[in-house]
Amino acid sequence: MTTEPLNWTKSSYSGNGGTCVEWAPTYASTHGVVPVRDSKRPTGPVLMLSGHAFTGLVTLARNTNM
Repeated sequence: MTTEPLNWTKSSYSGNGGTCVEWAPTYASTHGVVPVRDSKRPTGPVLMLSGHAFTGLVTLARNTNM
């Protein structure tokens, strides 16, 4: 991971009290790796995904009926 501060963006699916995931698009565009974290645990672990893996995660989330 990095020591630089990340600018987190909530998922568009975070409408129910913000309990979803966040990602850092600026970091992703400059480093080619997408940081993802649980919005309920902002100081918790960060999952670093390749762009391809992140696209798969978004596709899965969009196609899942919850």
